[in-house]
Amino acid sequence: MNRRFLFLTLLFAFSISRASAQELHVLNFGTVQEMVEYFQYGKNKKIISGHRGTIENGLPENSIAGMEEVLKHTTAIFEVDPRLTKDGVPVVVHDATLERTTTGSGEVSDYTWKELKDLKLKDNQGNITSHGINTLDEMIEWAKGKTILNLDKKNLPMEMTAEIIRKHNAYAWVWVTVHNAEQARFYLDGNPEQYLSMHIKTQGALDDFISSGLPFNRMIVYIGPEIKPANQEMYNFFKEKGVMCMISTAPTYDKLPTKEERRKKYRMVFEDGANILESDFPIEASQAIK
Repeated sequence: MNRRFLFLTLLFAFSISRASAQELHVLNFGTVQEMVEYFQYGKNKKIISGHRGTIENGLPENSIAGMEEVLKHTTAIFEVDPRLTKDGVPVVVHDATLERTTTGSGEVSDYTWKELKDLKLKDNQGNITSHGINTLDEMIEWAKGKTILNLDKKNLPMEMTAEIIRKHNAYAWVWVTVHNAEQARFYLDGNPEQYLSMHIKTQGALDDFISSGLPFNRMIVYIGPEIKPANQEMYNFFKEKGVMCMISTAPTYDKLPTKEERRKKYRMVFEDGANILESDFPIEASQAIK
């Protein structure tokens, strides 16, 4: 009887665990080509990107826990921020210093990974959470079959970033943020399957990229943080190239004081012509456009 009870209990727990895993809204690409096709321009495509993961629901930015919470509500991609520890371990922390987002103090680069493991992350209100700092390796392993990680450029050398992606063979789910054609060329010369989040916010930057001769079919383009008339030229140009444009509302419309004000702007970003909206509030943004 006890054995039967134990068996049923374990079976129930396993079923609950599987159900929880199935609740995630995932992006699972079997090949790089599948991923590239998904992110080609389409007039009605609307994709949410979590800026530093999310700061919603009391969860800390740049955390696996935060990104997993978002995926319970919507498919999404995530921009995250790798930095190097004193002993050369890439960890995911936005600031060069620890005070704002963790229980530590001082420079991230002054601590070893062993020392940083003892710290806890803080939420957006400064409350201490139960979550710790993640290494970039941990985050890449977690993201496989679930989402896209877009690695922002902090203090990791590009050579190290490229090697980490190569080590995990993560080209189908890990992108790199690049700020100019030279950085883009470095990654594409290393592996032409590397996908880019390319910053092109001005006509001059666009002219430089065109002059580089680099392909347009390996990137999305970040064109800025706000709706403005000049965006239309960018939208029209990149639409013809099959490239999706992204607006990040993190420094602009995310600062509006009410949900209704923010939601109005989120809708307007897509109505204006963007296909990707990056926000500190990816759950809220996804709900705004449903």
